[in-house]
Amino acid sequence: MILWKKAAISIAAVSMVLSPVAASAAPALDGARAASVIDGQNELDGASWLPIVLGLAIIAGGIWLVVDGDDDDEPVSP
Repeated sequence: MILWKKAAISIAAVSMVLSPVAASAAPALDGARAASVIDGQNELDGASWLPIVLGLAIIAGGIWLVVDGDDDDEPVSP
C-alpha cells in the first residue's frame, strides 16, 4: 500500500513539473498568439497628480498617528 501511495505522489509531482514545460513548448495555433501593441493600452499616459498626492497624505497621516508622542497609553493609578 505504501508503494502505491509513493508512486501516486511521485506521478503527481512529475506532472506538476512537466505541465508548464509542455505548455510553453507547444507551438502557437495558426498565429493565435499575434503580438500587437495597442496605443494607450495601459491608460497611464495622462495620469492625474491628485491621487498620488492624496495617497502620500494618507501615508503621512498614518505615520504621524503611529509616532505621535502624546503618551495616552501610560497606566494611571488612582
